[in-house]
Amino acid sequence: MKQRTLAQKIEMTGVGLHSGERVAMTLHPAADNHGIVFRRCDLGEAVIPLHPDLINDTRLSSTVVTSDGVRVGTIEHIMSALAACGVDNVLIELNAPEVPIMDGSSLPFVYLLKEAGVVEQQAKKRFLRIMREVSVQQPDKWVRFVPYDGFKLKLTIEFDHPVFNTSEPVFEIDFAKQNYIEEIARARTFGFMQEVEMMRTHNLGLGGNLGNAIVIDETDVLNPDGLRYPDEFVRHKILDAIGDLYIVGHPIIGAFEGYKSGHAINNALLRSILADKDNYEWVEFDDFEQMPEAFAGVETLQ
Repeated sequence: MKQRTLAQKIEMTGVGLHSGERVAMTLHPAADNHGIVFRRCDLGEAVIPLHPDLINDTRLSSTVVTSDGVRVGTIEHIMSALAACGVDNVLIELNAPEVPIMDGSSLPFVYLLKEAGVVEQQAKKRFLRIMREVSVQQPDKWVRFVPYDGFKLKLTIEFDHPVFNTSEPVFEIDFAKQNYIEEIARARTFGFMQEVEMMRTHNLGLGGNLGNAIVIDETDVLNPDGLRYPDEFVRHKILDAIGDLYIVGHPIIGAFEGYKSGHAINNALLRSILADKDNYEWVEFDDFEQMPEAFAGVETLQ
């Protein structure tokens, strides 16, 4: 299977969920082996090649922070869409410190990529294959990757709130059998009204509203149209995890599972995998027959 980039550049505008700033974003085609790179055009063309070690702020999102203090925030939703569409090489240009939130899901980014078109390149796509179990545990949460000839994720969430008593807390998806756009892409980020004041004292959530997030008060969901899936909360956590894991810059062959996972622990898992070469290997495939079935769907942007 070959690497992929965009057929043409494409632009969009929106608002940063946490900064509240208006953002103009342009996605540019990029050469073979370029990888996923951000450029802050408002900071003298500052260029940031993406790497798990650069995720240095995980308060409510995955945010790149370089040693010079250059930031690109809330990258997980666009990264999730890039993973689903099999895009290896792209230059993401921004005039603000955060990717626009759009409707709080990854679906607008999937539509953006489909409109630009995704094309094959000459170089072979590289996959990171998990060779042995790697886990990260914290007092009330854990995540792990285990060897598996494909790509699947299973997550369990837990919140002490009445809304979650009627929403299934566990979701599992195997991309050899299920479809990203149908099952995951529409799931939106969510937050609690009682946390808004705390967030804003830390300059977070300044752009949040009912149009780009599920907002929950003391007893119920405030969005007039309700939920897009009965279990939208856990599906969004899967969406986030896919984006967080794609920060490694390559598709991962393995099975991911987590309990109360979030951006910080997802990133810690990536770093743990890369810290020991016995945990993984890099592989390429000469044709689709050799490749795990889970990755065949990117051919049609499923």
